[in-house]
Amino acid sequence: MVFDEMFITKSKDGSDTIFVPDLDEHYHSINGATTESIHVFIKNALQYCKKEQVNIFEVGFGTGLNALLTWLDIKKNDKIVNYHGIELYPLEFKLVLNLNYPKILGLNKKQTKFFHEMHKVHWNMDVKLDSSFTLHKIHGDIHREKLPKNVDIVYFDAFAPDKQPGIWEEKIFKKIFEVMNSKGILTSYSVKGEVKRTLKKVGFVIEKLPGAPGKREMLRAIKQ
Repeated sequence: MVFDEMFITKSKDGSDTIFVPDLDEHYHSINGATTESIHVFIKNALQYCKKEQVNIFEVGFGTGLNALLTWLDIKKNDKIVNYHGIELYPLEFKLVLNLNYPKILGLNKKQTKFFHEMHKVHWNMDVKLDSSFTLHKIHGDIHREKLPKNVDIVYFDAFAPDKQPGIWEEKIFKKIFEVMNSKGILTSYSVKGEVKRTLKKVGFVIEKLPGAPGKREMLRAIKQ
């Protein structure tokens, strides 16, 4: 699947997202890109995890928003993060340069440079971007690529199940479950019945939490 066209559009909180006409889908919630990312992945996964050194795996690196928000949060909370993100279709850098996250988040020049550096670093290798954040971007298909081990947190941020059903299959959740540490945390914006049933079948204990604006609920799954 190759996207013929994509373009930047604003979500309701003023932060940018990207629209993919081929899928009729946005990269983030149209009710607030940064708002949902902070709620689902930072508040209910990263901040919920009490470890000081954390291994994170993101399904869908995309715009790098979740990685950026993670880095900003750990700078305030003294955590050390080893961050893996998998992406089959990396964004063109010229598109990244036009995203308004630096403005919306009030980033200074150093922080903005960090955001851009995340997109410029080489794929498929560990890159230590600073003393507390190591990034490893996996360029490939989650069905075929080997996943990182000893994962503490999974940001499951793929396109919606009705847009990319193959990413939400039992074999993918099982593959992720097997590389997670005990008490590992997976969060997702989706609370579809099939997603919940699959997570339970694989072995997760799930809970429904209040969702971000525009969504009544979200999911947090724990590996027991």
